[in-house]
Amino acid sequence: MESIDYQTITYEHKNGVATIALNRPTAYNAFTAEMNKEIIKALKVASKDRDVRCIVMTGTGKAFCAGEDLGGVDENTDHAAFLRKRYHPMMKAIKEVPKPIVAAVNGTAAGAGMSLALAADFRLVQPKTKFVSAFMNIGLIPDSGFMYVLPRLIGYAKALEIAVLGKPITGEEAYKLGLATKMIEPTEWDEKVHEFALSMAGLSTKAFGLIKRYMMDGMNLSFDEVLEQEAQAQRIAGMSQDHLEGLNAFKEKRRAEFSGN
Repeated sequence: MESIDYQTITYEHKNGVATIALNRPTAYNAFTAEMNKEIIKALKVASKDRDVRCIVMTGTGKAFCAGEDLGGVDENTDHAAFLRKRYHPMMKAIKEVPKPIVAAVNGTAAGAGMSLALAADFRLVQPKTKFVSAFMNIGLIPDSGFMYVLPRLIGYAKALEIAVLGKPITGEEAYKLGLATKMIEPTEWDEKVHEFALSMAGLSTKAFGLIKRYMMDGMNLSFDEVLEQEAQAQRIAGMSQDHLEGLNAFKEKRRAEFSGN
């Protein structure tokens, strides 16, 4: 793949795992227009690279992401236009990636930074990790997909509480709520994050992409509509090389080696 000189993130690909690290540690990895663009660019690179089978998103330094850098926001900001230009493309890009995306939430994820973590398929946390809605603190509502994803993950009542009260949710609380997939001690962080990412990279990305496409959207459909979507998706999966490999591996009593085809 072509080499890209990123300014606000870092991108590394190793052993089937692409790691996108937000890289403005002195600003707690707060978003800028350039960072939004670079995240989208990196996601496209990882999506097109057949050797990439899992994507990890994390932050450098002490924070995951503090949300928008408010230095560029004032009383003249058109917030609707701001979101449509800056954040909607990024969140849609995450949703469209057919490969597993893991948010390794190494520190505080606040505001749109929390929305970024929510947009991932899986969230790994440390006990010290903090999720903070933060929007109400400046008289705004949660955005960037926050109000779509959070109630689907943990239910309406708790999602409303988090959005309105603004109380930080620790990594331990997030794990108990089902918001986080795994809680990892800081001393094991790098090792366990990589281990989890490798396990995701070993899955059938063909089947995963179909599950990701249909499962969350299926919560808005009738039972009959979901059954039909499942049938269509299963037809696609059933024609894949991954399915054939899975069948052969099962019959031969060995571990399947999926290719994503």
